[in-house]
Amino acid sequence: MSKYLMNKFLYTIDRDPDLVERYREDPSGTVAWWEETQANRILNCVGQESSTWLRFEDTEREALRAHDYVKLFELGAHPFLTLTLFIGMFERDYHEPLGFQLEYARKLSHIKLPYPDIST
Repeated sequence: MSKYLMNKFLYTIDRDPDLVERYREDPSGTVAWWEETQANRILNCVGQESSTWLRFEDTEREALRAHDYVKLFELGAHPFLTLTLFIGMFERDYHEPLGFQLEYARKLSHIKLPYPDIST
């Protein structure tokens, strides 16, 4: 399992409004594109700097494709990264104030301390 790669995906998608919309509308295509073209790029480096070995595990890939932030949290994705990205994607679908945040908290309420390890 690569918590680093999951968190890198969440971080880089969340930083680009066009990618947020792309991920909302086509999660499977976005995950496949990102894994193929972006996963091995080194953050904050020129395009020529890259590695070759980073790939999602099947469980990570499926959770990302399904927008399953509960499973991502259980796999060790950082909660701030999942929350900020999914707020950007889904807050507009709720009519009450903090609607998505309350839904996020409700869906994660079964998880008790200690939380899953989020270190990378």
